[in-house]
Amino acid sequence: MLTHIIAHRGASGYAPENTMAAFRLAEKMGADGVETDVQLTKDGVPVLIHDENVRRTTNGTGFVQDYTFDELRKLDTGSWFSSEFTGLQIPSLEELLQWIIDRPLFLHLELKTDVIPYTHIEKKVYTLLRNYHMLERTCMSSFNENTLAVIKDLNPSVRTAFLTSTNMRKLIPFVSSIPADDLHIKHTLLSRKLVQRGNKNRVEMRVYTVNKPALIRKCFQLSCAGIFTDVPDIALSIRKAQERST
Repeated sequence: MLTHIIAHRGASGYAPENTMAAFRLAEKMGADGVETDVQLTKDGVPVLIHDENVRRTTNGTGFVQDYTFDELRKLDTGSWFSSEFTGLQIPSLEELLQWIIDRPLFLHLELKTDVIPYTHIEKKVYTLLRNYHMLERTCMSSFNENTLAVIKDLNPSVRTAFLTSTNMRKLIPFVSSIPADDLHIKHTLLSRKLVQRGNKNRVEMRVYTVNKPALIRKCFQLSCAGIFTDVPDIALSIRKAQERST
């Protein structure tokens, strides 16, 4: 089983996270897919940013939900990373979809509803994916099981994943009961037994955030469905080396 290499917030080890520069670099490096985070602006536009507050990754302050899309686009989301990226803007989900539709990349969208329950975010994201014919190439994930239920109500065939960093008992049965198709776990939870239980129950398992070579190799050896990594180029070189040795 080929373990997919998914660029976490784009190639975020080399470019500002969740920017078009990071996504383009991930494609150039040869990643199998990209992952990003979705939140809603004050006027209901799905945008790509990890934190609910813009402080860490822009030159602004305050919460995403308190900005209109036009106001959010005035912020600089590149210079915090490097002066080379000064002037980058927070992308909308639609901007990413317009770019990715003609590229052979799988898309992972984390809907950020575990802190702020954005009204109708599931329907807005689903509608955009449907309009851009990206439903079959997208997996939507969340720490919030209610969000996954809403997505399944919209369309049972849409692939969903439960995100967790908690070592829950009977995790695989829980995932199957939500219902979710896949499980995205923090790397500290990774074990051979958990992967085997997932495979037995047809629950694909992906691991975040996998940057160290030893951990990357472990994920490949356990045949995880995918890894989320800030350094897709390193992961790809390790995967190629393992393929040559087998």
